[in-house]
Amino acid sequence: MAEPSKVIHVRNVGHEISENDLLQLFQPFGVITKLVMLRAKNQALLQMQDVPSAVNALQFYTNVQPSIRGRNVYIQFSSHQELTTMDQNAQARGDEPNRILLVTIHHMLYPITVEVLHQVFSPHGFVEKIVTFQKSAGFQALIQYQLQQSAISARNSLQGRNIYDGCCQLDIQFSNLDELQVNYNNERSRDFTNPSLPSEQKGKSSQPGYGDGAMYARAVGFPQMGNAAAIAAAFGGGLPPGVSGTNDRCTVLVSNLNPDRIDEDKLFNLFSVYGNIVRVKLLRNKPDHALVQMGDGFQAELAVHFLKGAMLFGKRLEVNFSKHQNITTGPETHEYSNSNLNRFNRNAAKNYRYCCSPTKMIHISTLPQEVTEEEIIAHLEEHGTIVSTKIFEMNGKKQSLVLFENEEQATEALVCKHATSLGGSTIRISFSQLQSI
Repeated sequence: MAEPSKVIHVRNVGHEISENDLLQLFQPFGVITKLVMLRAKNQALLQMQDVPSAVNALQFYTNVQPSIRGRNVYIQFSSHQELTTMDQNAQARGDEPNRILLVTIHHMLYPITVEVLHQVFSPHGFVEKIVTFQKSAGFQALIQYQLQQSAISARNSLQGRNIYDGCCQLDIQFSNLDELQVNYNNERSRDFTNPSLPSEQKGKSSQPGYGDGAMYARAVGFPQMGNAAAIAAAFGGGLPPGVSGTNDRCTVLVSNLNPDRIDEDKLFNLFSVYGNIVRVKLLRNKPDHALVQMGDGFQAELAVHFLKGAMLFGKRLEVNFSKHQNITTGPETHEYSNSNLNRFNRNAAKNYRYCCSPTKMIHISTLPQEVTEEEIIAHLEEHGTIVSTKIFEMNGKKQSLVLFENEEQATEALVCKHATSLGGSTIRISFSQLQSI
């Protein structure tokens, strides 16, 4: 393979493949600063913003055959380190004025949605479209104004400013894309000129950035990774180290449980962080063992990867793939396939992004509007020492961060208190990857 470069060489690019098709294929891995179609050779050259983005794309498509409109395309690093046409050096730095802005958000303590970005950027002119996506560099957005002058004004006024006091700092460059494509109006993308767009593709989760999920589904060699774009965008353009994406076993064997304190609902609460739960069965002949059937092989692999060795109720969990493909229904099997508490039925991309090993910090959502920190502490303090808490509001809804002394205490709080009632609201708990409040 050639030396890594931010320029990617694509072969077998048929005449039916458009520039936008190629943008969709590579957009989940980072910002594309330049695209040159070599029509006579059925090839294309595409420049990512940096080398790690290009490396992520090539690593991902090493395992997954990229396909556009039914045609396999083949990718490798280009021998060019930089595309120099059209003053590319200036464009790569984001210095050439354009009506589309590339916004990176640093120190993102609170979630940022399309609505929040629209409130921030619309005072400077009519915002036509917004697309947001997660990168290894952090949360990014592309914001398209009707007029270039509006984008210049917004950049001059907002560069370096914080959306919220002390956090969510804006880093703004000019993009060199000509037009954003938005297929869905939801919390991740919005076309303000076309309010009739669907919120998600039928049978698919909301897309995390550009793209039509059906195209990505065709690009995937492994059917259990049904939304490669969502997964790639959620994990910064690749997969977590150690996760292959090729597992097709859906059932997980959990051992070294504390039989006095565990039950099916507690296992559901823990494993549902990593995917939808179909069934859970405690093994009566081995009281410290249980079987958990996940929605697909990729979700099962995430659970094995992130939960192996986690501490719960004084025991270090062992989590491995089971030899059983499915759990048979029966009186000792708890059924969860129709549970509205499964997290991945909607917004799968967002939930994949939140997958991580247990942390000391938990995030609580769907809290009652009038909730106090004292009430949250009273609800959780039996599970361990609470170091600090913070309540904030997002889209008019109360949420909270709670920092425990260690990961085991936070895991116990999630396992025991996810989907419990607090002040008349059913709260939802997940692990937060933030280090401090």
